[in-house]
Amino acid sequence: MARSLDTHEQTSADESESDPTDDVYAPEIEGKQYRGTWYLPLPYDQLSEAPETDDYPTRGTGGTFRIADLPRVPRVRHIVGPSALMLGASLGSGETLFWPVLIAQHDWTLYWAFIIGVFTQFFINTELQRWTLATGESIFRSFLRVRQFWPWVFLIGGLVSLGWPGWAAGAAQVAVTALGLTGSVSAVGVSLANWKLIAIGLMGVIWCSYQISSVMYNAVEAFQITLLFVATGAAILLVFVSNAFTELATLPSNVLNGSSTIPSGMDLAVFLGGLAFAGAGGYLNLSQSLWAREKGYGMGNYQGRVKNPLIGDDPELIERNGFTFRPVERNLRRWRGWWRVIQLEHFLTFVVGLIFVATVLMAVSVRYASGTASGAITMWLVQIAPQIGGLGTVLVFVVLFIALFTTEYAIVESFVRNSADALYETYGRDADWELSRLFWRLLTSFVVWGILIILLFTAPFENQEPFFFLVVGAALSGIMMWPYTVLTLIINTTRLPEHLQPGWFRVVALWWASSLYGYFSSLLIGETLSEITGLGVFETTVTVLGSAPAGYVIWVVFFSVQTYAIVRSVLGKRRAAGTVESAELTNGLFS
Repeated sequence: MARSLDTHEQTSADESESDPTDDVYAPEIEGKQYRGTWYLPLPYDQLSEAPETDDYPTRGTGGTFRIADLPRVPRVRHIVGPSALMLGASLGSGETLFWPVLIAQHDWTLYWAFIIGVFTQFFINTELQRWTLATGESIFRSFLRVRQFWPWVFLIGGLVSLGWPGWAAGAAQVAVTALGLTGSVSAVGVSLANWKLIAIGLMGVIWCSYQISSVMYNAVEAFQITLLFVATGAAILLVFVSNAFTELATLPSNVLNGSSTIPSGMDLAVFLGGLAFAGAGGYLNLSQSLWAREKGYGMGNYQGRVKNPLIGDDPELIERNGFTFRPVERNLRRWRGWWRVIQLEHFLTFVVGLIFVATVLMAVSVRYASGTASGAITMWLVQIAPQIGGLGTVLVFVVLFIALFTTEYAIVESFVRNSADALYETYGRDADWELSRLFWRLLTSFVVWGILIILLFTAPFENQEPFFFLVVGAALSGIMMWPYTVLTLIINTTRLPEHLQPGWFRVVALWWASSLYGYFSSLLIGETLSEITGLGVFETTVTVLGSAPAGYVIWVVFFSVQTYAIVRSVLGKRRAAGTVESAELTNGLFS
């Protein structure tokens, strides 16, 4: 829904500093506007420009921010959406594939790593929304204000990690197994596996679904939330049908008595993929910023939404340089309120939902596939489903199919939305491209690309089951999370004013997150280079000491990056301290 605010109303809102303690939370009728998406256009050119002082975000290489009031704060129930999309994206990765198979292979001894991964991503994901909440700009625009090349780095990384249609291939494998359609069809001398035909059909369904709404985000949100409810309900029912709830009863003792180390001989690519996919992971996480803007969070309420050019609606403006607000008491209280509700939305939807569903599916896998040596999809279809039988088998097929399909849907959405924004900000805006048309063209191109990959699998990929592609994508996603976590930490502590910066608890959490993904990325890079070249000179060891010569170089890079990030964030926090009057009003739990 879009509603304009005339110049007189906005000027009054900007200048007034009376009654700072009231008018913080939005009334019910206003809050309900966020249940779809809400766009509130302002007369941008008539707004005051923010001066380059300690009260406002640092411009960097970008232009000047415009001043407007921070919108009133809706209730948590009004803004559910972005985190539900992230949870939906997690269904076919961590929840049903990586962690159930890891726990089945190693019992509950790795459950600690899953919990750590989920909470680590909670802090990463919410910090990715901070710049958008404060300015209305996307995370890619904030990267661009640092250096021109950063959006390109993550765009390329996104294509490499998400360009393999492993989830559509996995969903198709589930479908042909459930329907007894294994085999192939032949026409004009060409033979094509049935699972490939179904995978291509699923990619077509994803493309068509975008054509039913004028605001493309709305179609995604409705589709994902519906599938989320169906898959979650089926997973819960599966636990009782399979009697796996008995495993849950022993979970506390198994976790407390288990080891807190990584099992020897474990594949690092799979473990790093598990950490990345204790949630959506990688390039997908960057979408939190764009989904928050589409939903209308904070200053993103004043930025336009990506419309469907085929529907015929006029495009909405997404300003190159965003907005900021004066640090008066009313706005500071609103900021604290906004930060509270987006944390609650993400915690109650993403964290609680992910831990609950993934844990019950782990219980099923431990009960029926303990010690498995199979990939995740084979484990569910070949080992677990036949043992349960009857309704349980049907539920396994339903959960797996929906989980994999909804994740492929989220991958298409995330890659296209992220890449469209990155291309638009780095090049398309100056070339007079229209973001909505760019989005639609990328959507079509990415779907066609996925279909071609499905059709043209060649050695060595042809003999690999779809789970192979999921492991490759997940490991690359884990590696990508290291640099963008570091970059987000530096931006939020050096480019934002005191009242908008993360508190020390969150700063330490991001130190931990970047160290976690950087450490395992360094191990995986060393191991991969050793395997590719056949040279042990790249070997990196878990203890660092004892690494090969080139392995030590990898560790030097890791420790240098981490030291730089910590020092920059500490200096940024110290320089900002005491520069904004009443900044303490924004302090709160996990501020």
